[in-house]
Amino acid sequence: MLVNKVEICGVNTSKLPVLSNARMRELFAQVQQGETGAREQLIRGNLRLVLSVIQRFNNRGENVDDLFQVGCIGLIKAIDNFDLGQNVKFSTYAVPMIIGEIRRYLRDNNPIRVSRSLRDVAYKALQVRDTLVNKHSREPTLGEIAHELKMAREDVVYALDAIQEPISLFDPVYHDGGDPIFVMDQISDDKSLDQSWLEQISIREALRRLNERERLILTLRFFEGKTQMEVASEIGISQAQVSRLEKAALAHMRKQM
Repeated sequence: MLVNKVEICGVNTSKLPVLSNARMRELFAQVQQGETGAREQLIRGNLRLVLSVIQRFNNRGENVDDLFQVGCIGLIKAIDNFDLGQNVKFSTYAVPMIIGEIRRYLRDNNPIRVSRSLRDVAYKALQVRDTLVNKHSREPTLGEIAHELKMAREDVVYALDAIQEPISLFDPVYHDGGDPIFVMDQISDDKSLDQSWLEQISIREALRRLNERERLILTLRFFEGKTQMEVASEIGISQAQVSRLEKAALAHMRKQM
């Protein structure tokens, strides 16, 4: 995704204006008086903020123009709901709104299907989260969100987890200028552990030391998943004999291992 190209959605990003805090406050005051021109200036003067946010999503494989348009929706919502009376910078208030709008877009376009009821709970939780951010000027806890929804905290966590977009094993999680570290580098593979490999060798060696009948019984029982009755029928002895031979063979293997 090329977020540093000159034009995004026909907008020349290199020529976007930058508004001072004083000018922002003047324009917000004019917006509250109903001046639509001031609102347009605020939108255009904060498009660089949208550009900085969408760079966080540059590993998703999404079209940059689509993300920019969705981010602009979040910016407009932030402008329309910003309260000058709150002692907080506009960018501090707007960035979570823009991120939230982009995340909703990505979830709605997620190829993994999530039940409607879970999605409804998750979206309500996100709405409550935005409301609490506006009210307290901080990120609410999951417990606070659950309290507002009158739901168990575990149910809220489950719903929010269900709508998280999947990540690729090849997504980088750290980069210090050298070789990047990918998600797959953080996942262990128990099948490849030395201990597991050594145990498999020990089992094979112990099996070799059994007589032919004992080795056949254990192979049918534990590698082919057959019952003692099925093994007895196959090799022509009683189930009681199979049981005795199986126990004796396992005891012998334990000694060998």
